[in-house]
Amino acid sequence: MAPSAQPTAELSHLPKADGSATFSYCGFTVTAAVNGPVEAPRRDENAFEALVDVIVRPAAGLGGTAERQLESILQPALRQLVPLRNFPRCMIQITLQVMEMPQNSYANTKLLQAQLNLAIIPALLHAAILGLLTAAVPLKAIATATTLAVGVEGGEDDIVVDPGMAEADKAQSIHVLGFTSDDELLLAESAGSFTAEEWDKILQIGQRICCQGHDSGLDTAMAGDALESHSIKAFIRSVMETKTSADLYWK
Repeated sequence: MAPSAQPTAELSHLPKADGSATFSYCGFTVTAAVNGPVEAPRRDENAFEALVDVIVRPAAGLGGTAERQLESILQPALRQLVPLRNFPRCMIQITLQVMEMPQNSYANTKLLQAQLNLAIIPALLHAAILGLLTAAVPLKAIATATTLAVGVEGGEDDIVVDPGMAEADKAQSIHVLGFTSDDELLLAESAGSFTAEEWDKILQIGQRICCQGHDSGLDTAMAGDALESHSIKAFIRSVMETKTSADLYWK
């Protein structure tokens, strides 16, 4: 299947979950099922705040080290978005099922390498955010993420936004940056070799991409950097506005 040119989403399609969403972009399709706040297991409950339980399931086979690594990245990021102290002794369960991956990204049901593993983080995060919103879980802010590949063609100044699997495999380094709707850095994961100067440029570009939207004054095509990316922030707002309007429509 060819990677989707634009992000797409289907909301509230799992009847047994409090909230659900399927997010597709750049060849990745992830379905999120959210339940909660529910009563936390006695051995895990916290008397002062809610627990956030994140489970990542691969497209094929059983979860392993790669999925546990993704869970360890996403769980603290999502904890920062949920007002945990509003739900003491409760748990919010977020299950992320990888439905589709770009072609040739799996070998023996495992991701090929760490660089390819990082590339799926934005799709996982965006599916989780949409799932939380449809479950009516209050959030302090929403968040968006993007993937940047450096040195795909061998040049240090060569930066590709939302790289394909072949580009990610050839890159000298790959970076995943996530920012909240308040323009605050939420997560930063990197693999490969890069300099401090490259990192400063990557951070600046990542913030511009993640924080663009109708209210930011930035177009989806950013002239000057010759970089193009769809505004996921505007996309999330649009699909949620459409869903809210449909839910409030009286027939």
